[in-house]
Amino acid sequence: MRLLRLWPDESHFDFMRFRRLSFPLSAILSVVTVVLFLTVGLNYGIDFKGGTLVELQAKSGTADVGEIRHTAAGFGFGEPEVQELGNQGTVLVRLPLQPGEQGQTAVMNKAHGAFDKDYEFRRTETVGPRVSGELVQSGTLGVVLSVVAVLLYLWFRFERELALGAIVGTLHDIVLTMGVFIVTRIEFNMTSIAAILTIVGYSLNETVVVFDRTRELMRRYKTIPTDELLNLSINSTMSRTVMTSISAFLSLLALVLFGGEAIRGFAVVMLCGVVICTYSAIFVSTPALIYLGLMLSGTKAQAARGRLPQAAE
Repeated sequence: MRLLRLWPDESHFDFMRFRRLSFPLSAILSVVTVVLFLTVGLNYGIDFKGGTLVELQAKSGTADVGEIRHTAAGFGFGEPEVQELGNQGTVLVRLPLQPGEQGQTAVMNKAHGAFDKDYEFRRTETVGPRVSGELVQSGTLGVVLSVVAVLLYLWFRFERELALGAIVGTLHDIVLTMGVFIVTRIEFNMTSIAAILTIVGYSLNETVVVFDRTRELMRRYKTIPTDELLNLSINSTMSRTVMTSISAFLSLLALVLFGGEAIRGFAVVMLCGVVICTYSAIFVSTPALIYLGLMLSGTKAQAARGRLPQAAE
Protein backbone atom coordinates (compact mmCIF):
# COMPACT_ATOMS: atom_id res chain seq x y z
CA MET A 1 0.00 0.00 0.00
CA ARG A 2 1.30 3.43 -0.90
CA LEU A 3 1.75 5.79 2.03
CA LEU A 4 1.95 8.80 -0.29
CA ARG A 5 -0.60 9.05 -3.06
CA LEU A 6 -0.71 12.36 -4.91
CA TRP A 7 -3.24 11.23 -7.51
CA PRO A 8 -5.83 8.42 -7.24
CA ASP A 9 -4.99 5.30 -9.23
CA GLU A 10 -8.50 4.87 -10.65
CA SER A 11 -9.26 8.44 -11.68
CA HIS A 12 -11.66 9.34 -14.49
CA PHE A 13 -11.16 13.08 -14.75
CA ASP A 14 -12.26 14.63 -18.04
CA PHE A 15 -9.18 16.60 -19.10
CA MET A 16 -10.28 16.94 -22.72
CA ARG A 17 -13.18 19.23 -21.88
CA PHE A 18 -10.68 21.94 -20.91
CA ARG A 19 -9.16 22.05 -24.40
CA ARG A 20 -11.62 24.77 -25.40
CA LEU A 21 -10.05 26.93 -22.69
CA SER A 22 -6.41 25.81 -22.79
CA PHE A 23 -5.95 26.18 -26.55
CA PRO A 24 -7.12 29.82 -26.77
CA LEU A 25 -5.12 30.63 -23.61
CA SER A 26 -1.93 29.08 -25.01
CA ALA A 27 -2.46 30.75 -28.38
CA ILE A 28 -2.91 34.17 -26.76
CA LEU A 29 0.17 33.74 -24.55
CA SER A 30 2.25 32.60 -27.53
CA VAL A 31 1.19 35.56 -29.67
CA VAL A 32 1.87 37.99 -26.80
CA THR A 33 5.33 36.45 -26.33
CA VAL A 34 6.18 36.88 -30.01
CA VAL A 35 4.97 40.50 -29.96
CA LEU A 36 7.00 41.24 -26.83
CA PHE A 37 10.06 39.59 -28.37
CA LEU A 38 9.80 41.81 -31.44
CA THR A 39 9.08 45.00 -29.49
CA VAL A 40 10.67 44.72 -26.03
CA GLY A 41 13.24 42.01 -26.71
CA LEU A 42 15.38 39.97 -24.35
CA ASN A 43 17.66 41.33 -21.64
CA TYR A 44 20.88 40.12 -23.25
CA GLY A 45 23.82 39.55 -20.94
CA ILE A 46 27.47 40.27 -21.50
CA ASP A 47 27.85 36.99 -23.42
CA PHE A 48 25.67 38.30 -26.24
CA LYS A 49 26.05 42.08 -26.22
CA GLY A 50 29.66 42.33 -25.08
CA GLY A 51 31.15 44.41 -22.29
CA THR A 52 33.14 44.02 -19.10
CA LEU A 53 32.13 42.07 -16.01
CA VAL A 54 33.94 42.60 -12.71
CA GLU A 55 33.32 40.59 -9.55
CA LEU A 56 34.27 42.54 -6.41
CA GLN A 57 34.72 41.23 -2.87
CA ALA A 58 34.54 43.82 -0.10
CA LYS A 59 37.64 43.75 2.10
CA SER A 60 35.58 44.91 5.06
CA GLY A 61 32.98 42.19 4.50
CA THR A 62 30.19 44.61 3.57
CA ALA A 63 29.64 46.04 0.08
CA ASP A 64 27.93 49.37 -0.53
CA VAL A 65 25.97 48.61 -3.71
CA GLY A 66 24.63 52.16 -4.05
CA GLU A 67 28.08 53.69 -3.80
CA ILE A 68 29.50 51.18 -6.31
CA ARG A 69 26.73 52.00 -8.79
CA HIS A 70 27.26 55.74 -8.36
CA THR A 71 31.03 55.41 -8.79
CA ALA A 72 30.75 53.16 -11.88
CA ALA A 73 28.21 55.53 -13.46
CA GLY A 74 30.75 58.31 -13.09
CA PHE A 75 33.25 56.51 -15.32
CA GLY A 76 31.45 57.92 -18.35
CA PHE A 77 31.09 54.56 -20.12
CA GLY A 78 27.31 54.28 -19.89
CA GLU A 79 24.86 52.94 -17.34
CA PRO A 80 26.39 50.10 -15.28
CA GLU A 81 24.55 47.06 -13.90
CA VAL A 82 25.39 46.26 -10.26
CA GLN A 83 24.18 43.08 -8.60
CA GLU A 84 24.89 41.87 -5.07
CA LEU A 85 25.57 38.15 -4.69
CA GLY A 86 24.14 36.98 -1.39
CA ASN A 87 25.21 38.63 1.85
CA GLN A 88 28.92 37.91 1.68
CA GLY A 89 30.02 41.30 0.38
CA THR A 90 30.33 40.08 -3.21
CA VAL A 91 29.13 42.32 -6.04
CA LEU A 92 28.96 41.90 -9.83
CA VAL A 93 29.51 45.04 -11.90
CA ARG A 94 28.69 44.96 -15.63
CA LEU A 95 29.91 47.83 -17.76
CA PRO A 96 28.82 48.46 -21.37
CA LEU A 97 30.97 47.46 -24.33
CA GLN A 98 33.50 50.09 -25.41
CA PRO A 99 34.98 50.38 -28.91
CA GLY A 100 38.43 48.87 -29.46
CA GLU A 101 40.91 47.31 -27.05
CA GLN A 102 41.88 50.73 -25.74
CA GLY A 103 38.29 51.34 -24.67
CA GLN A 104 38.18 48.08 -22.70
CA THR A 105 41.57 48.84 -21.16
CA ALA A 106 40.29 52.26 -20.07
CA VAL A 107 37.31 50.56 -18.37
CA MET A 108 39.58 48.27 -16.34
CA ASN A 109 41.94 51.11 -15.41
CA LYS A 110 39.01 53.17 -14.14
CA ALA A 111 37.62 50.21 -12.20
CA HIS A 112 40.93 49.42 -10.51
CA GLY A 113 41.53 53.04 -9.68
CA ALA A 114 38.11 53.38 -8.05
CA PHE A 115 37.76 50.05 -6.23
CA ASP A 116 41.25 48.72 -5.45
CA LYS A 117 41.29 50.39 -2.02
CA ASP A 118 38.12 48.80 -0.62
CA TYR A 119 37.51 45.79 -2.83
CA GLU A 120 39.35 42.73 -4.08
CA PHE A 121 38.97 41.88 -7.79
CA ARG A 122 37.95 38.22 -7.77
CA ARG A 123 37.00 37.86 -11.43
CA THR A 124 37.23 39.94 -14.59
CA GLU A 125 35.69 39.07 -17.95
CA THR A 126 35.77 41.13 -21.12
CA VAL A 127 33.75 40.11 -24.16
CA GLY A 128 34.36 42.03 -27.38
CA PRO A 129 31.90 42.48 -30.26
CA ARG A 130 33.46 39.71 -32.33
CA VAL A 131 33.31 37.17 -29.52
CA SER A 132 29.77 38.15 -28.54
CA GLY A 133 28.67 37.82 -32.18
CA GLU A 134 30.19 34.35 -32.37
CA LEU A 135 28.46 33.36 -29.13
CA VAL A 136 25.12 34.55 -30.50
CA GLN A 137 25.60 32.49 -33.67
CA SER A 138 26.81 29.42 -31.77
CA GLY A 139 24.03 29.62 -29.19
CA THR A 140 21.31 30.09 -31.78
CA LEU A 141 22.70 27.30 -33.94
CA GLY A 142 22.90 24.98 -30.94
CA VAL A 143 19.28 25.58 -29.97
CA VAL A 144 18.00 25.24 -33.55
CA LEU A 145 19.92 22.01 -34.21
CA SER A 146 18.81 20.52 -30.90
CA VAL A 147 15.16 21.35 -31.55
CA VAL A 148 15.36 19.97 -35.10
CA ALA A 149 16.96 16.76 -33.77
CA VAL A 150 14.17 16.41 -31.20
CA LEU A 151 11.48 16.99 -33.81
CA LEU A 152 13.04 14.39 -36.14
CA TYR A 153 13.16 11.92 -33.27
CA LEU A 154 9.49 12.54 -32.53
CA TRP A 155 8.58 12.12 -36.19
CA PHE A 156 10.20 8.67 -36.40
CA ARG A 157 9.27 7.64 -32.86
CA PHE A 158 5.50 8.02 -33.19
CA GLU A 159 2.71 7.88 -35.71
CA ARG A 160 2.18 11.08 -37.67
CA GLU A 161 -0.55 12.54 -35.45
CA LEU A 162 1.31 11.72 -32.24
CA ALA A 163 4.53 13.21 -33.63
CA LEU A 164 2.76 16.41 -34.66
CA GLY A 165 1.15 16.69 -31.23
CA ALA A 166 4.53 16.34 -29.52
CA ILE A 167 6.04 18.93 -31.86
CA VAL A 168 3.23 21.37 -31.07
CA GLY A 169 3.82 20.89 -27.35
CA THR A 170 7.61 21.28 -27.59
CA LEU A 171 7.41 24.49 -29.63
CA HIS A 172 4.74 25.80 -27.26
CA ASP A 173 7.04 25.22 -24.27
CA ILE A 174 10.00 26.95 -25.94
CA VAL A 175 7.91 30.02 -26.83
CA LEU A 176 6.43 30.40 -23.33
CA THR A 177 9.86 29.90 -21.74
CA MET A 178 11.16 32.77 -23.85
CA GLY A 179 8.19 34.74 -22.56
CA VAL A 180 9.42 34.15 -19.01
CA PHE A 181 12.78 35.69 -19.95
CA ILE A 182 11.09 38.71 -21.51
CA VAL A 183 8.59 39.40 -18.71
CA THR A 184 10.96 38.84 -15.77
CA ARG A 185 13.89 40.59 -17.52
CA ILE A 186 16.19 37.79 -16.36
CA GLU A 187 19.51 38.16 -18.11
CA PHE A 188 19.71 36.01 -21.25
CA ASN A 189 23.18 34.49 -21.57
CA MET A 190 24.86 31.18 -22.36
CA THR A 191 23.43 29.68 -19.17
CA SER A 192 19.98 30.55 -20.51
CA ILE A 193 20.70 28.43 -23.59
CA ALA A 194 21.37 25.50 -21.27
CA ALA A 195 18.08 26.18 -19.47
CA ILE A 196 16.12 26.17 -22.75
CA LEU A 197 17.70 22.89 -23.87
CA THR A 198 16.96 21.34 -20.48
CA ILE A 199 13.34 22.42 -20.74
CA VAL A 200 13.11 20.93 -24.23
CA GLY A 201 14.28 17.61 -22.80
CA TYR A 202 11.85 17.81 -19.89
CA SER A 203 8.99 18.70 -22.22
CA LEU A 204 9.81 15.77 -24.47
CA ASN A 205 9.96 13.41 -21.50
CA GLU A 206 6.55 14.48 -20.16
CA THR A 207 4.91 14.20 -23.57
CA VAL A 208 6.46 10.86 -24.53
CA VAL A 209 5.20 9.23 -21.31
CA VAL A 210 1.60 10.14 -22.12
CA PHE A 211 1.90 9.32 -25.82
CA ASP A 212 3.46 5.93 -25.14
CA ARG A 213 0.42 5.07 -23.06
CA THR A 214 -1.84 6.47 -25.80
CA ARG A 215 -0.26 4.22 -28.40
CA GLU A 216 -0.55 1.23 -26.09
CA LEU A 217 -4.24 1.89 -25.50
CA MET A 218 -4.83 2.40 -29.22
CA ARG A 219 -3.85 -1.22 -29.77
CA ARG A 220 -6.03 -2.44 -26.91
CA TYR A 221 -9.20 -0.47 -27.60
CA LYS A 222 -10.28 -0.30 -31.23
CA THR A 223 -13.62 1.49 -31.00
CA ILE A 224 -13.30 3.84 -28.04
CA PRO A 225 -13.87 7.54 -28.92
CA THR A 226 -10.66 9.53 -29.25
CA ASP A 227 -11.37 11.95 -26.39
CA GLU A 228 -12.10 9.05 -24.03
CA LEU A 229 -8.91 7.32 -25.07
CA LEU A 230 -6.85 10.45 -24.41
CA ASN A 231 -8.52 10.97 -21.03
CA LEU A 232 -7.66 7.40 -20.14
CA SER A 233 -4.04 7.93 -21.22
CA ILE A 234 -3.62 11.03 -19.06
CA ASN A 235 -5.40 9.56 -16.03
CA SER A 236 -3.33 6.39 -16.13
CA THR A 237 -0.05 8.36 -16.20
CA MET A 238 -1.13 11.24 -13.99
CA SER A 239 0.29 9.76 -10.79
CA ARG A 240 3.73 9.56 -12.35
CA THR A 241 3.41 13.03 -13.90
CA VAL A 242 2.41 14.64 -10.60
CA MET A 243 5.20 12.91 -8.67
CA THR A 244 7.87 13.88 -11.22
CA SER A 245 6.69 17.47 -11.51
CA ILE A 246 6.43 18.07 -7.77
CA SER A 247 9.87 16.54 -7.16
CA ALA A 248 11.45 18.75 -9.82
CA PHE A 249 9.49 21.80 -8.63
CA LEU A 250 10.57 21.44 -5.00
CA SER A 251 14.22 20.91 -5.97
CA LEU A 252 14.22 24.02 -8.14
CA LEU A 253 12.32 26.02 -5.53
CA ALA A 254 15.13 25.25 -3.07
CA LEU A 255 17.64 26.58 -5.61
CA VAL A 256 15.59 29.74 -6.09
CA LEU A 257 15.34 30.38 -2.35
CA PHE A 258 18.78 29.27 -1.18
CA GLY A 259 20.98 28.95 -4.26
CA GLY A 260 22.15 32.55 -4.32
CA GLU A 261 22.08 35.19 -7.02
CA ALA A 262 24.57 33.42 -9.26
CA ILE A 263 22.11 30.68 -10.25
CA ARG A 264 18.79 32.29 -9.29
CA GLY A 265 17.94 33.35 -12.84
CA PHE A 266 18.57 29.83 -14.18
CA ALA A 267 16.55 28.28 -11.33
CA VAL A 268 13.58 30.65 -11.81
CA VAL A 269 13.40 29.87 -15.53
CA MET A 270 13.65 26.13 -14.89
CA LEU A 271 10.97 26.39 -12.20
CA CYS A 272 8.60 28.11 -14.63
CA GLY A 273 9.62 25.60 -17.32
CA VAL A 274 8.53 22.64 -15.20
CA VAL A 275 5.09 24.21 -14.71
CA ILE A 276 4.80 25.04 -18.42
CA CYS A 277 5.86 21.55 -19.57
CA THR A 278 3.48 19.79 -17.19
CA TYR A 279 0.59 22.00 -18.27
CA SER A 280 1.52 21.52 -21.92
CA ALA A 281 1.67 17.72 -21.78
CA ILE A 282 -1.85 17.55 -20.30
CA PHE A 283 -3.70 20.47 -21.85
CA VAL A 284 -1.87 21.21 -25.13
CA SER A 285 0.01 18.27 -26.65
CA THR A 286 -2.55 15.58 -25.88
CA PRO A 287 -5.73 17.54 -26.79
CA ALA A 288 -3.99 18.61 -29.99
CA LEU A 289 -4.33 15.01 -31.19
CA ILE A 290 -8.08 15.53 -31.52
CA TYR A 291 -7.60 18.50 -33.86
CA LEU A 292 -4.83 16.68 -35.73
CA GLY A 293 -7.27 13.93 -36.66
CA LEU A 294 -6.13 11.04 -34.47
CA MET A 295 -8.66 8.23 -34.98
CA LEU A 296 -8.51 4.59 -34.06
CA SER A 297 -8.80 1.89 -36.71
CA GLY A 298 -12.23 0.86 -35.48
CA THR A 299 -13.37 4.45 -35.30
CA LYS A 300 -12.18 5.06 -38.86
CA ALA A 301 -14.05 2.06 -40.13
CA GLN A 302 -17.28 3.06 -38.41
CA ALA A 303 -16.87 6.67 -39.52
CA ALA A 304 -16.54 5.45 -43.10
CA ARG A 305 -19.88 3.63 -42.70
CA GLY A 306 -21.46 6.79 -41.28
CA ARG A 307 -21.69 5.80 -37.63
CA LEU A 308 -19.47 6.36 -34.61
CA PRO A 309 -19.19 4.18 -31.51
CA GLN A 310 -21.56 5.05 -28.71
CA ALA A 311 -19.56 3.78 -25.76
CA ALA A 312 -16.06 2.71 -24.87
CA GLU A 313 -15.14 -0.90 -24.48
